[in-house]
Amino acid sequence: MLMPKRTKWRKQQKGRNRGKSFRANKIEFGDIAIKAVSAGRIDSRQIEASRITMTRKINRSGKTWIRVFPDKPITAKPLETRMGKGKGAVEKWVMNIKPGRIIFEMAGVDEKLAREALTLACHKLPFKTKIITLKDSNELYWYSREKRTRVARDVKREKVRAFYS
Repeated sequence: MLMPKRTKWRKQQKGRNRGKSFRANKIEFGDIAIKAVSAGRIDSRQIEASRITMTRKINRSGKTWIRVFPDKPITAKPLETRMGKGKGAVEKWVMNIKPGRIIFEMAGVDEKLAREALTLACHKLPFKTKIITLKDSNELYWYSREKRTRVARDVKREKVRAFYS
């Protein structure tokens, strides 16, 4: 299981998981990758399960990169325990995933086989994902109203400039 060797504090608060991922949102190492489409929280067990299914499918050929690391402790109190007496013990390690985050990357494998392996890995993850390649890695799946209006405004400006010049 993945977990930090040491941490500054033993327990953390949960916090919020809002917004889009602005780091690790492009393919850096491989040719094909899994990208998160919705927000969620990934557990060290889920990362390990996904990794095992991918490597078994590709018969340990090629290379895979894990782009996430669970460094947030989640605590839980034992079942049938009364309230009070402090916060529970650390139960698992997780990482908050924002939309746009690259989870796994793969290289050195035929694209069809890599898609099959990544599809199997996607089924192990607790949030919506999609498979992207280097060709369409820059394509953002969110195309907000603001961006559409900004593009339309720029086109309109260019037409006006061309008309008056």
